Amino acid sequence: MDTRFAVVIGLDVGKTAHHACALDPSGNKLFDEPLPQDETKLRELFTQLQNHGEVLMVVDQPNTIGALPIAVARDSGCSVAYLPGLAMRKDADLYPGRSKTDARDAFIIADTARTMPHTLRQVDRDNDVLSTLKVLAGFDEDLAHETTRALNRIRSLLTQIHPALERVFLGGSLATGLVLDLLEKFGGPTGLKTAGRAKVLRFARAHSRRDPETLIDQIFKALGEQTVVVPATAAVELVIPRVAGQVKELKEQRATVAREVEAMLEDFPLAGVLMSMPGIGIKTAAQILMAVGDGTGFETPGHLAAYAGIAPVTRRSGTSIRGEFPARSGNKRLKNALFYSAWVASNHDPVSKAYYDRKRAEGKRHNAAVICLARRRCNVIFAMLRDGTYYQRPTTAPTTEPAALAA
Repeated sequence: MDTRFAVVIGLDVGKTAHHACALDPSGNKLFDEPLPQDETKLRELFTQLQNHGEVLMVVDQPNTIGALPIAVARDSGCSVAYLPGLAMRKDADLYPGRSKTDARDAFIIADTARTMPHTLRQVDRDNDVLSTLKVLAGFDEDLAHETTRALNRIRSLLTQIHPALERVFLGGSLATGLVLDLLEKFGGPTGLKTAGRAKVLRFARAHSRRDPETLIDQIFKALGEQTVVVPATAAVELVIPRVAGQVKELKEQRATVAREVEAMLEDFPLAGVLMSMPGIGIKTAAQILMAVGDGTGFETPGHLAAYAGIAPVTRRSGTSIRGEFPARSGNKRLKNALFYSAWVASNHDPVSKAYYDRKRAEGKRHNAAVICLARRRCNVIFAMLRDGTYYQRPTTAPTTEPAALAA
């Protein structure tokens, strides 16, 4: 981040109004007042402060309520950046006082940008496709959370009235279309028992492309393990079909979002760039782009790998704890996309397969070997996004490798 700015503006953004604090290189305040969420007022401030020289405008939220100030600042010729929330909270502890005011937050943003520019992050120069992807990614994430909550509600209800039946759906099978259809149709243990095995099996076969007999046998075996009827069972079996219907609707909404994203990316250049790499199809490319945009927010491949959670974490304390360990954090969407694409490539791309086999020969387990491959491919993906260039198969074996996770 270029630190040679005549003015640094810290903007604590809000829904209807912001607070702006502008500092010169010596830390003197040039402006410290509330500012309405209005293009004219924002432009007046940015234009006025440009009389002092080049201006950097820093926000604490680059999206949603911070989108208009960023757009106006750029249109006025200012540079823009944002201070991540975690860095903001840590930096606030360095300043005296414990009050939480918009004026104090704006000053901290501006002073941090002035004195510790390494904490700032770039704001992507989004085109319409990337901006739309971010909106859809946020919507899809909300749908995913709502789906998880609804599934947990069903699981809780089943555990309340028939624990043995709930255990049949361990391991993620509760979210499958067939199980949701069964719960929506029959409600729960009483409805399933009343319908009988033969009728339930016929229904399941009509709603499944695979033979569901094993699942139906497991269900009726569990039903036979409990003879008592728990109080409120009737009420629970009225609720379960409705929640199952909600889950189906949420899943359909997520499928619709996925189709919209794929259609949007068919002619998008960066999608073509990513899909030129073995193991990356339209769905994986969409997941990567929704997570990182055009990649300009990452200075190095290591930063990208750390954000994805595929870079090893060093733990060292005295003589008792030493080594590299898998990261437990990271963007789950991006991590899954990179892992899945590396796994596919290890099965179909000779170069990736050779690298995977070498890691396995070194004693690494399957998942660790795939993550090593994903970390290596992360370097290539970073360069492809940065330069907008298509994948080129390496002609010689690499002499250096990125740090790999311990087996």
